[in-house]
Order: sequence, then C-alpha cells, then structure tokens
Amino acid sequence: MSIFEIFGFALRGVAANKLRSGLTVLGILIGVAAVILLVAVGNGSAKQVEDSLAALGTNTLTVQGGRGGGNTGYRTDLTLDIVKALQDKESAPDVKSVSPVVNSAQTLTFGDASYDVNSVIGTYPSYFEASNSVVATGSGFTEEDVDQAARVVVLGPTTAEELFGTVDPVGQRIGIAGQIYSVIGVLAKKGSTGFNDPDDVAIAPLPAVQRSLTGYGPVSSITVEAVNADAVAAAKAEITAILNAKMHVADGASSTPYQIRDASQLLETRTATAETFTVLLGAVAGISLVVGGIGITNIMMVSVTERTREIGIRKALGAPRRVILTQFLIEATLLSLAGGGLGVAAALIGANFEIVGIKPVVMPDSVVLALGVCVAIGLFFGSYPASRAAGLRPIDALRYE
Repeated sequence: MSIFEIFGFALRGVAANKLRSGLTVLGILIGVAAVILLVAVGNGSAKQVEDSLAALGTNTLTVQGGRGGGNTGYRTDLTLDIVKALQDKESAPDVKSVSPVVNSAQTLTFGDASYDVNSVIGTYPSYFEASNSVVATGSGFTEEDVDQAARVVVLGPTTAEELFGTVDPVGQRIGIAGQIYSVIGVLAKKGSTGFNDPDDVAIAPLPAVQRSLTGYGPVSSITVEAVNADAVAAAKAEITAILNAKMHVADGASSTPYQIRDASQLLETRTATAETFTVLLGAVAGISLVVGGIGITNIMMVSVTERTREIGIRKALGAPRRVILTQFLIEATLLSLAGGGLGVAAALIGANFEIVGIKPVVMPDSVVLALGVCVAIGLFFGSYPASRAAGLRPIDALRYE
C-alpha cells in the first residue's frame, strides 16, 4: 500500500468523527495561539523598552551624587564647579556637552486649571539635544535666557495636554509655585518607558528654577553627552578622573561618592529582564500545548477502541503492522497541524491589537517553533495509540464487540 493510500485512510479516519476531531484541533489551536501571542507580548515589551531608552539618548551619561560621605573625607555634592570642570575640552575631549539638572515636582496652573507635573527640570539648553528632547512647536530657551534667569518654560506633550487641553500652549503664561512662567515651546512625544512618563515634564533655565523652586544648593544630577556613541567609554573615563579629583577620591578607592550611568547599561538590564519575562510567558503557554497533546492521546485511544473491528479486518486481509502504525500517526499529526495552522492564524490576527498596553511583535522563529512542536506533539502523543492499534491480533480484533 502506497503512502498516498495510507494518507487517504488517515483523512477518512479524522473526518469520521468531526466533533471529536474539532475539539482536539481547538485544544491545539488555543495552545499554539497562546504560545505565539505571549512570546510576542514579551518581544513587544522588550522592543518598547529598547525604543524608549534609545529615545532618551544613546550617547548620554548621567552623573548622580550623594553616596558616601561620613568619615571618608569625600565631597558628595555635585556643584556647578564640577560642571565647569567637565566642560573643559582639554580634560574631557570626548565630552560634547554638560548639562546640570535640578528637578522638583510642582503644581502648574493655567487659569482655573491645575496639573501636578511629574518633574520641573532646571538645566541648560544643551540638555535638549543630550536627552533627545526635540521641540515640536515653539522653541527652546537659549544661553541668554540662562544668563538672565528668564522665567520661560518648555512643556512635555503630556503636561501640555493635561494643563491646556485643546488650547495652544505656546505664548501662554502659567504659574509654577506662585511664579509666572511663559511657555515658549512644547516637546515632541517620546512615549512611556513603562516606568515613568518622560513626556510629563516642564523644562526651564537652571537659574530660574533655582531662584524660585529649589534654591542655590547642589544640582541633582549632571547629564553628559559624548561626542558620539563610540566615545561613550572614553568620555566615562574622563568624567571619572575629573570627579575623583574634584571630590577628593583616592586612587584605587573601593567606593566613590557618585555614580555614572550610561544608556547601554540601562538597556542591557531592562532587555535581560524583558527576555526572562518572555521565556516565562512562553513556558506558561507551553503547558497548554502539553495539555492539548494529552487530549490527542485520549482522542486517538477512543478512535482505536471504536475501530478495533476495522483494524482486525484490515490485518486479516494482509495489512502489515507498519501500515496501521503509519495511518494512526498521520491522523494524530494531521490533528496537530490543523490546530497549529489555525493557532498561527489566530495569533497573527491577535498581534494586530495591543495587549495590556503592549503591541505584540511576532517573531518568525516562534511561529516555526510552534509548528515544529505541533508535529512533535502529534508524533509523540499519537505514538502509543498508534502502536496499540498496530499491535492488535487480527483474531482478537475481529472478536471485539
């Protein structure tokens, strides 16, 4: 008997009980769709984090102080004196710009409306480029505004929408902690990183924010932009040397009163977390595939029992063991592949919608893997029923009631 004839017998066997076969296919469909979609959600989460962090600036380093102190003799504050030292091109040739940052959560008011902004940032104009904060409408402030401590402010898109609604913010005057600021620009949207909204911000000249909000103490952090992505490591080494000198850190000290963070480190950490999350989601969804495989075993066992007399007749007429074995394995594999194909289609349709705020990203490998697992499930879970059918003695099968 040719393989095509065996395949024909297998098709008729699957079609003999449409309801039972349909339920088996449905179980595999749900398992495959769940695996592909949950892995796609994990991939989408990783991509969202990567895109959001890239939007914050890939050449950027952030210096934060305030660690150490005590009896170590360290200075723990970041001052404008340190900022000037970092701006020295001879000491830091790989540094493109240095932007001191102070921030404060404040309530913004416009007419009868008010909004609690996540962060009012006081800084220099170079901060816009370093943090990849693009002004979409209006303009940013200038060095002259910094020198004059001008009360002008650039709003993030979230802040502008919450405070002004449909009104054009540019040219309007708002209140910040009882002081009047003029809105001169609105930033382009960056999108959430999943932790804080970088669009919920108001940026103003450093002296103006210090004078009206934070006082003239140390700065909260320093944002440093390297000349290019390849120079980040060199810029970090130069910054370290300057900070050690300014903050009186001894050579070879086991700890420092500052931290220097770059986007690549943050990206690696977040990506590793997202990848672990993806693996866990895939493992959980994989359980449903195993359950579907057990369903195949049960269905095939019932099929073998119902067709015992048919098997006996075929064996009595000379059908060899391998033909019966192959037929039942093909039936199990067909059920798996039908469920797998429909599951892939369902997953591709589902990937067009956001799930828990994440746009799924379906990877071709996950589709190929899911279909491969379907074939393996069909062969593995169908092997026992197929072996049992092929092992029936003709005389016992013919006597079966």
